[in-house]
Amino acid sequence: MTFTPNHFACWFEIPVSDLEASRDFYAKVFDMELKIEDGGPNDLVMFPVGDEAGGVSGHLYPGTPSENGPTIHLVVPDSLAAARPRLEAAGGKVESENIEIPTGHFCYARDLDGNSIGLFEFKS
Repeated sequence: MTFTPNHFACWFEIPVSDLEASRDFYAKVFDMELKIEDGGPNDLVMFPVGDEAGGVSGHLYPGTPSENGPTIHLVVPDSLAAARPRLEAAGGKVESENIEIPTGHFCYARDLDGNSIGLFEFKS
């Protein structure tokens, strides 16, 4: 029997060197309010989702960022045209042109710690 889940991605964690600065960065890029929460052994910043039962979320946590770690693709709230300048104004770096795929388009970028992220916009 072959394993075929409804959602292959189930969680993500992004290690950051400065939790407050990274919270502000992601809040500006995705135009949302994010807060630092007590997450057990470390404080963390949770990314909100509309459907907690079926939505995929993750968090920022104090840790050592990896230069060559995985790329996490995150859906922008509006468009890539709007999100790209917000990312750069918040201190990130866009690293590619928009790349078209059947379900939408995305671009590669780096956050404050050099983590690779993808900004994704679904086709309307």
